[in-house]
Amino acid sequence: MNEIKYITSEQGEFYKNTGGFLGLKIGEKGYPRVSLVRSFPYTHLHNFISIRDKENNEIGIIEDILTFPENIIELFNEELNRRYFLPIIKNIYSVKEEYGYSYWNVLTDLGNKKFTIRRDNYSFINVKDNRVMVIDVDGNRYEISDYEELDSKSYRLIELML
Repeated sequence: MNEIKYITSEQGEFYKNTGGFLGLKIGEKGYPRVSLVRSFPYTHLHNFISIRDKENNEIGIIEDILTFPENIIELFNEELNRRYFLPIIKNIYSVKEEYGYSYWNVLTDLGNKKFTIRRDNYSFINVKDNRVMVIDVDGNRYEISDYEELDSKSYRLIELML
């Protein structure tokens, strides 16, 4: 059985490499490019972050990124935001159903978006409470943080999917 190796701010030295990506040095061992993967991407945004090398092998786990210095937290957030690009749906203009697909026209925190989802159990996921994840046919993810806070028209458009 493998033992989990936790990386703390005292053990690991994180930095931005010349290509603008995250690098890590632990003692004499260097990793010029590492990626961060959330172990619990929907519930623990800052905890249990897996550090992976370029071959996707786990180097260790960050138990809580908020225990690191502010400048390193910024590097972590930059890397995590790149991996977990997640526009938040604020308003739903239209949802049109046709042949097992839904065609969405929405307003997100990043502007207007149009996308298509399959009408199956894998495209519209209730995460917890009133939070919903919408995954389009290209694998892009969108979040509805709280469907009860949507305006009444938007809510009616997705009510049957809930």
